Amino acid sequence: MKTAYIDCFSGISGDMFLAAMIDSGLYLDYLKKELKKLNLAGYEITAKKTQKNQITATKLTITVKDHQPHRHLKDINSIIDTSTLDEDTKTTSKNIFHKLAEAESKIHNIDINSIHFHEVGAIDSILDIVGAAIALKKLNINTIYTSPLPLGAGFIKCAHGTIPLPAPATAELLKGIPVYQTSTKGELVTPTGAAIITTITNRFTQMPQMKLEQTGYGAGTQDFDHPNLLRIFIGTEEEQYQQDTATIIETNIDDMNPEHYSHIIEKLLNAGALDAYLTGIHMKNTRPATKLTVIATQETQNNLTDIIFKETTTFGIRTYNVQRKKLSAQKIKINTKYGPVTIKLGRSKDKIITISPEYKDCKKLADKSNIPLKEIYDLAKKAYLDKQ
Repeated sequence: MKTAYIDCFSGISGDMFLAAMIDSGLYLDYLKKELKKLNLAGYEITAKKTQKNQITATKLTITVKDHQPHRHLKDINSIIDTSTLDEDTKTTSKNIFHKLAEAESKIHNIDINSIHFHEVGAIDSILDIVGAAIALKKLNINTIYTSPLPLGAGFIKCAHGTIPLPAPATAELLKGIPVYQTSTKGELVTPTGAAIITTITNRFTQMPQMKLEQTGYGAGTQDFDHPNLLRIFIGTEEEQYQQDTATIIETNIDDMNPEHYSHIIEKLLNAGALDAYLTGIHMKNTRPATKLTVIATQETQNNLTDIIFKETTTFGIRTYNVQRKKLSAQKIKINTKYGPVTIKLGRSKDKIITISPEYKDCKKLADKSNIPLKEIYDLAKKAYLDKQ
């Protein structure tokens, strides 16, 4: 299995992504053969080498020869379902289109099944999206990291008239995703590109430590002062631990009933916090206080922030991103003479580093059998090791 890092220094569109995959080793003839399984007609796909700021890249062009109908989500799903593509490719393709349809539905206040996709449902976008799924499968890429996404400025004309950049559907798709504004006048992240990248990416972060095997550049249509390219790095990760980025949310509180903390932490954990805990501190004038710390994902941080403001007496919070290193976790069931216990295994590559029986299982057996909790822990670990 391969890892890919997608460097979106000039944004992303569907054709740029597919072009970069071709530049990284996907054969155009293979792509064409697979796309024929959709049983669509009236188009031609070509790929040629070009240069942007003296950097050689692949430019993908889809030429539509015949009139194409506006399509609903059910029409696109039907095209994919009735094709002879493999199931993984079908699932990835439909997931991307569903995310796109959800964004369009919300922006236009129309039921998701009533959306006319216009440009997005046109044959070139169908080919971009399904082609992206085909490429990931063929190049054996199963883990994808992506850089933060740059946003262009100005306006663009579409089927709905003149709209601001980023396009409203793009902005909807990028909720919870790290982005930054640029001074570039033009569209950098398209709705199709946003739908693809937010669906396939495991984590938006910096490039992980990896053994680089292939690179690819996909060229965009427009010319800017910077090279309008999408860059992809493909290789294998060498880091022995899993890595991700989390957001720390914290606040100092000195005027709240301490009985409320249990309720607040339970609510934060139920809302998706990775962890939530309290630390005793002293504030100015040595006033005793409590620091509430919450570890959140990028997707949950806004909701967790709302909970903190609603449930506590704080007037402000602090947030910052941190890099985490983790063991790969696996849960298995092991039988002891007192009953079954779930064991959590922590791995570094193929080596088991940590063996941790689940507290709730051990407590249940200890209470039932009226024996010390630590004895259940020891028996569970021994039962696992005896089977190795």
